[in-house]
Amino acid sequence: MKIKRLEHVAITVKDMDKARETWVDVLGIPQEYEEEVEETRLAMLPVGETYIELLEAVGPASPVNAWMDQAGESLWHLCFEVDDIDCAVVELKNKGIRLLNETPKPGHGGSRIVFLDPSSTGNVLIELAEIPEGH
Repeated sequence: MKIKRLEHVAITVKDMDKARETWVDVLGIPQEYEEEVEETRLAMLPVGETYIELLEAVGPASPVNAWMDQAGESLWHLCFEVDDIDCAVVELKNKGIRLLNETPKPGHGGSRIVFLDPSSTGNVLIELAEIPEGH
């Protein structure tokens, strides 16, 4: 498995518009795009080769809800870009790493993603993403 870069740092927010006041208006980080995935509104703000990903639950099935209930607005996970998500899954399973989803699912910007179980990673939630060409 080749990790290409830290793709994004994910932060949960209660109110996307209010969060943008800090990240965009105060800090001057531009928003590249916004989309909805799994009842979650996300905004991607580029900082060099990495992004800040702001996540707001917009429906009851959003995975952000459980995190917000536990930790509120906070850092949620780190995402690393990999060349081949399917090979990464096989390699990690062979190394005894537990995954929260063993089959890649759709993620931001057309990516394919998996999450590593924090019990296998020192209690840090790690996402791996295979980013499509041109993104």
